[in-house]
Amino acid sequence: MSPSPIYLDNNATTRILPVVAETMAEVWTSAFGNPGSRHSYGREARRILDSSRDTIAEVLNCHPSEIVFTSGGTESINAAIYGFTVGRRGTIALTQGEHPATTAACRRAAESGLKTVTMPVDASGRLVTEQLRALPWEELKLVAVILAHNETGVIQDLRELSRLCERYRVPLFVDAVQAVGKIPVDFRRLGAAALALGGHKFHAPRGIGGLVIRHNIPIVPLLEGGHQESGRRAGTEPVPLIAGMAASLRHFVDFPEERRARVKRMRDDLQLRLEKSCAPVVIHSRDAERLPNTLSIAFPGVDGEALLVSLDLDGIACSLGSTCASGSAEPAPALAAMNVPPDICRSSVRFSVSCLNSFDEITEAANRITSALRRLKTGRSP
Repeated sequence: MSPSPIYLDNNATTRILPVVAETMAEVWTSAFGNPGSRHSYGREARRILDSSRDTIAEVLNCHPSEIVFTSGGTESINAAIYGFTVGRRGTIALTQGEHPATTAACRRAAESGLKTVTMPVDASGRLVTEQLRALPWEELKLVAVILAHNETGVIQDLRELSRLCERYRVPLFVDAVQAVGKIPVDFRRLGAAALALGGHKFHAPRGIGGLVIRHNIPIVPLLEGGHQESGRRAGTEPVPLIAGMAASLRHFVDFPEERRARVKRMRDDLQLRLEKSCAPVVIHSRDAERLPNTLSIAFPGVDGEALLVSLDLDGIACSLGSTCASGSAEPAPALAAMNVPPDICRSSVRFSVSCLNSFDEITEAANRITSALRRLKTGRSP
């Protein structure tokens, strides 16, 4: 009999919350019209769209008109980098070990003549603040930084970077895809010119995200062909998905401390159990501020790929790192940027919990992980 599955890959994607499913089911029926249409069906869809936009703006501390709805985090990242740099010459600065969506978009910009420079991180994955002043500020056209890393969970302190961007009048783009819905994110306080989010990272549906763009900042649209989103992103808005994303964020702010504290206790419990039963282990970014749900851990001497397969057979869903880089034999970008030795990189896996997990699942998961490691170390079959 197969063991009950335990889902610990919530940085890859999340299950939608019941309140999100209920909200979407209602909107699919009651507001199916095109929000751009001028009849009663369209007006009802527009009402839901505007209400959802207001909710999301309140959570992120931005003006509703600053929100552009997209298909998800990847589109938001690409739209920001394209919109700020297309047709320009100069340099883009990005975090060392950035998400593949950002690095790929920057490579495309480089094909048009822009240069890129990386902002180094320390052994814990934090920006080296002392080196930020050495950036070629007079040449910079955009600074792109990931707020909370998808692989390690490291949360960046952006105060100095934001101050420098303001001083030199360089737009700051913040990839907050892994942060929104897990920790409080304040657009105004970050001092960003633009911020990306993706619904499926915080129990909203796939296929919906957003790009927050500060007032009076011009940006060239990535998608053209319609008047939607004030001309900044063509395409009929998927109102049920947007309503679902708003419902998920509303749930997050209604129970912020309770939800984050519970998730952190589960993550810490899993970490402690694995440290005790699976020693030696390496906890990546142990000393840095991390997302409350993320545990990047290495089991020296054990092949991470083999462990991933074994855990899947045991009903444990986890990841080797960024899902977007699956199939690559290269070390996870964040770990490579932190100068983690290659053998430790190869023995690393990522567990990411959510508010839909239970403490009983964490206990059972720790037991199964321990058993899988022992089998791999002794060469026994499951």
